[in-house]
Amino acid sequence: MAFDRKQYAVAIPMLKKEYNKSKSRIEKGKIAMMIGESYRHTNQSPASIEWYLTAYDSGAGEEALKQHAYALKRNGQYKEAKEAFKNLGIEIGSPYEYRREIQACDLAIGWNGEDKTYREYQISPAPFNSADSEYAPAIYPNQQLLFTSDRSIATGEATYNWTGNAFSDIFTVNLNNNEIENFSPLINSVHNEGTVAFNSSFTEMYFSRCYTEEKRSDNYCKLMVTKRENDAWTIPQPLSFVEDKVNYGHPALSADGQTMYFSSDHPDGWGGYDIYYVEKSLDGWGEPKLLSREINTQGDEKFPSVHKDTLYFSSDYHAGLGGLDIFRIYKMKNGRWSSPHNLKPPVNSSEDDFGLVVNTFAKNKTGVLQSGFFSSSRQDGMGGDDIYQYEKVVPPPPPPPPVIDTVVTEEPKPIVYKMLLDVYVLEKIYKIPNNPNSAVLGRRPLGASTLDVNFGKEKKSYPVGPDGLVQIELAEETDYRFFASKAEYLNNTGNFSSKGIGKDPAAPIKKFELEIELDKIFRNTEINLDNIYYDFDAWAIRPDAEPTLNQLATTLAQNPNIRIQLASHTDCRGPATYNETLSQKRAQSAVDYLITKGIAPDRLTAKGYGENAPAVECNCKFCQEEEHQANRRTTFKVVD
Repeated sequence: MAFDRKQYAVAIPMLKKEYNKSKSRIEKGKIAMMIGESYRHTNQSPASIEWYLTAYDSGAGEEALKQHAYALKRNGQYKEAKEAFKNLGIEIGSPYEYRREIQACDLAIGWNGEDKTYREYQISPAPFNSADSEYAPAIYPNQQLLFTSDRSIATGEATYNWTGNAFSDIFTVNLNNNEIENFSPLINSVHNEGTVAFNSSFTEMYFSRCYTEEKRSDNYCKLMVTKRENDAWTIPQPLSFVEDKVNYGHPALSADGQTMYFSSDHPDGWGGYDIYYVEKSLDGWGEPKLLSREINTQGDEKFPSVHKDTLYFSSDYHAGLGGLDIFRIYKMKNGRWSSPHNLKPPVNSSEDDFGLVVNTFAKNKTGVLQSGFFSSSRQDGMGGDDIYQYEKVVPPPPPPPPVIDTVVTEEPKPIVYKMLLDVYVLEKIYKIPNNPNSAVLGRRPLGASTLDVNFGKEKKSYPVGPDGLVQIELAEETDYRFFASKAEYLNNTGNFSSKGIGKDPAAPIKKFELEIELDKIFRNTEINLDNIYYDFDAWAIRPDAEPTLNQLATTLAQNPNIRIQLASHTDCRGPATYNETLSQKRAQSAVDYLITKGIAPDRLTAKGYGENAPAVECNCKFCQEEEHQANRRTTFKVVD
């Protein structure tokens, strides 16, 4: 099915036909949910709003209501979204889960209600936008701009079915006449390319290319470099620090070309995509390092760009209007970065805003301090992502100070700097209570638990109250490790570092959050392990199964007193004896993998059930494929 293969643009008309044919309310709800998801993934928020609501009204459950609330927010309907999030918190039994979204809606309402007589930025759509996507602008000499686009003239004849358009290429536009050309056939390929950065002499070019050299493997985006030699670009090569099965993108270079910033979803990061930097020496690029928790969050931080001492980036977690918002930070005198500053409307909108670049070649007119370009998926564009021009204007003069008859000189009060970390201990809310295989509706605070904190040579223990919160004042330049526990729950850990967080006089008190989830122990209850697949008639652990088993190994290491049974199940097709033998070998392979990760063998048992314990009972001759798929599963259960 096109939707299952993430071919969302292809799926929409097909799903609408199925919806109109269906006579079952439940089936209509499932189809309406898929249509809403397809519109969301293709950046069509207004269309998704009604389909999510239709799905909810047809019995699709709380997930449809959740996506309806987010769609309202993405469409800039903040008052409606705020009420939807409040109602959603009540429905799942946890106002905690959506408190950040409600706060973000209030913030957006306030920002959009500010006096519009003066705004720091003025924007207008670029004249070369099309109904396809254009994004990630990059300045190029001779009044040219490079950008990424999936327009039909891109290289290759294949269609990227996620969007329904071509695979993305790098294009150049002449800003004098808006003529567009494919940048270079040596760089653009049949894969997705984009997001360009150059050194100051424009003889080195860095960009992303998403591809794989393995069969049956997902594409991963790599950072590539090409050099200009004899008026031609060399064949692009991945940078030396790029690792397999990790996504890298959005390169940006400092003015001297010695520092590169980029985004990556590396598993050693803080969550989602984070921004890294890497320095260049005579031996080439070194090892990437994470920017501080001042910048990186558990959400996504992407699309860094550099102008003098200022770093621009986008985030979907720092307080903003919705989706990705553009922020700026600058290097302070102490060498640390300042606190992130949201550029607010009209640069930021309820949709994704990203990829801001300063036009260093521009001759700005009177009253304009800076000009450049950025990308946005806002709804008033030509279609998909579009590029916008901006001008940063001179602020009006401040009002004259009040006339005071008596001058009183006071000593300025010293600035008191603090870093506060709110640690929340949470548990999952299951759609079917006490069924860990049912859908997770959200999280709620888990009181009466314990939080142990290790930092430096010190260790402290805190009782966790009914609100699930422990607030800690952080020391400077310190790594923290947290260990949360409660009887009849699996222990879990969390990490935070105050290293690299600078003292900013504009924000002397800084607050951060960390969430730690504890899973309830359901003894002798099989819990499904997602994404554990095997090749046909084989039992070797595939690379795509390793992340799930690695997480299970971590859980076992954090809980040394529990023993588990790993089980494998087949569907009903094939001889029963064969299925039992195959499933036993698969379960044993999973056990053997965990042993290689340091888990003691006496804590693990393997059990192959074959087709004898189906998750879904059905007559084998008439089982639907989704029922067969539900029965083909790998599980674990706590036995002691």
